[in-house]
Amino acid sequence: MSDKPAARPQAPQLTIKISEEMQRGVYANRVVIGHTRDEFVFDFIAELPPGPCVVARVITAPAHAAALLDALAENIGRFEKDHGTIRRGGPPMPPPQFSA
Repeated sequence: MSDKPAARPQAPQLTIKISEEMQRGVYANRVVIGHTRDEFVFDFIAELPPGPCVVARVITAPAHAAALLDALAENIGRFEKDHGTIRRGGPPMPPPQFSA
């Protein structure tokens, strides 16, 4: 018998494609989150003149939303360790009124 611990299997490498337009990203300074039993909806909003506008909508399963929460908590913890506590500003955004 060997005293070496068993090697962990390597996770498969994931190759992700991203278009040039998507690489540029969009600016958002607010997010409105809604949910149904089956999905979460994230509306990312740019609150700029002439008025707030949804710039991206992401719809995902509850399990993926929970994984996002975990990833955000981990990354915010690392950010605050490096840069200090994040200051939150301003009052909460009022409930949205969506229009086409």
